Amino acid sequence: MKTLVVGYGSIGARHARILCQEGCEVAVVSRRGAPDAPTFGTVAEAVAEHNPEYAVICTATSEHFGTLEALAAAAFEGTVLIEKPVFASARLAPQNNFGAVYVAYNLRFHPAVQALRQRLEGERVLAIQAYVGQYLPSWRPGRDYREVYSAHRSLGGGVLRDLSHDLDYLNWILGGWTKATAIGGQLSSLEIDSDDVVTVTAAFERCPVASIHLNYVDRVTQRYAVVNTDAHTFTLSLTGSYLEIDGVRETFNLAPDDTYIAQHRAILSATNSDLCTLGEGVDVMALVEAAETSMRNPIWVHK
Repeated sequence: MKTLVVGYGSIGARHARILCQEGCEVAVVSRRGAPDAPTFGTVAEAVAEHNPEYAVICTATSEHFGTLEALAAAAFEGTVLIEKPVFASARLAPQNNFGAVYVAYNLRFHPAVQALRQRLEGERVLAIQAYVGQYLPSWRPGRDYREVYSAHRSLGGGVLRDLSHDLDYLNWILGGWTKATAIGGQLSSLEIDSDDVVTVTAAFERCPVASIHLNYVDRVTQRYAVVNTDAHTFTLSLTGSYLEIDGVRETFNLAPDDTYIAQHRAILSATNSDLCTLGEGVDVMALVEAAETSMRNPIWVHK
């Protein structure tokens, strides 16, 4: 399949490499150029000359919508995958003739997340505590953390957007959020203007009480959730790749690229049941905006 990767930062390079490994013919849109793929200066040029069937948007969050507009204007009719979060705000997509649009919440393809989702079917969920923390200066070795988009609110940075995988997999498993409130902001001494510590309290269709903490300041990377139901206690660890049920642990073997590979294979093979749809991605952004609203005004925001 002919594919197009728009944006060639670290995540764009990763997508391009994986797609090449999957046997795709990859081209790139980038101002910097790509060492191992044909590179175009604009989306219009790439669509006209490369004629891709699958496009992956890896620009800064603030540029996602404009890139989608450019694909639509170029009469692209294939499948689109947009890196998370979908847009800088919750909004509808521009008019287009795309075959399908998905959002790259690849943690849905983590085997421990999938096992948790399966085990919670039929369970009465009572409460969830989820946590994700990673020290921002250590994310991208060799790059000044102050210069990456994560550090800048105007580029779509901040933990609610950057670490929204956890909002998505809970929203996916629990049937959608119904109300939310949050506390936090730019609290640390990191030289950034985006939010670096936030706790969201939310209710979902299948869970009346959920607490989700996200931060850029944890020197020991951690990503986990504890789920209590009427019958069991589940402990999900994404950093440890395991799911515990009442203390009995099942560990999964997982390489760093595996969830990305599974996500692309689902699109390439049109087996899309676990993919995040455009509507679901926009719903996650609506939850992000509800949290941001309540941080400014201490209120519950209903959907």
